[in-house]
Amino acid sequence: MRCAMNTYFSINMPAWKFVRNTLVVSCAGLFPLLLLYIALTPGFGALLLESGPAFSRFLRQVVTNGLPVVFAVNYVSFFLFAVSTAKKREAAVPARILLIDLPARVVIFVLLHGIIYFISADWFGSFGGDHWQALQVVGPTLVRSAFFENISGVYLYATLVSALPLYATVIDSSLERCSGRWEWLRGLVCKLPGKLGPILLALVFFAIFTLALTGAAAVIMKLQSVWI
Repeated sequence: MRCAMNTYFSINMPAWKFVRNTLVVSCAGLFPLLLLYIALTPGFGALLLESGPAFSRFLRQVVTNGLPVVFAVNYVSFFLFAVSTAKKREAAVPARILLIDLPARVVIFVLLHGIIYFISADWFGSFGGDHWQALQVVGPTLVRSAFFENISGVYLYATLVSALPLYATVIDSSLERCSGRWEWLRGLVCKLPGKLGPILLALVFFAIFTLALTGAAAVIMKLQSVWI
C-alpha cells in the first residue's frame, strides 16, 4: 500500500505530476459524491437538466468552490506524506503526520470556504453581493455539511474519500512496527481480513475530523452571534 502511495506522491517527482495526481484523486473523490448528492436531493437532478441557468450556477459552484477546496486539502495531505516518507525512507511512516494533518484539514476547509464565499460575493454577486453575509453563512453551512445536507457536505466527504488510501497507508505502516502499549491494537487489527483494520482506523480519524470541523463551525456561529 505504501509503495503505491510513493509511486504517485513523492517529492522526487516533477511538480506538475504531483499536482496532476492530486487533481485526479480529488476528482475521483468529488464527482461520484456529487452524483450521489444530486440523486438524494428530490427534484435537484430534474432542475439541473431543465434549467440552463441552474446548471451553470451549479457547475460554477463546483469549479470555483468545490474542486479548489478538495484539491487544496488533498495537496497538503499528500505533500505531508511525501515529505515524511522521503525522510524516513524504509522506516515506518510516522503516525504523527496524522496529528498534523487533521487540524490542518479543519483550518484549510474552513478558511477556504470563507475566502471563496467572500470572493464570490464580488465576482458573481453571490449572497446579494454582501461580503459580511457571505462570511456569516460559513458557520451554518459547514455545520450542515457534516450531515450531507448541502453541497459543502459533498466537498467535506470528498476530501475524506480521497484521503482514505493515505490514512490507511500511514496506519498500516505504523502498526507493523508498533510495540509496547500499542501491541494490543496491532493484535486486534491483525485479526481482521486484509487491510480492513487500517481502513477502519482511518474512518475513526475521519469521524474525529468531522466532529472537529462541526465544532469549529459551531464556534464561528457563536462568535458571530456575539459580534453582531
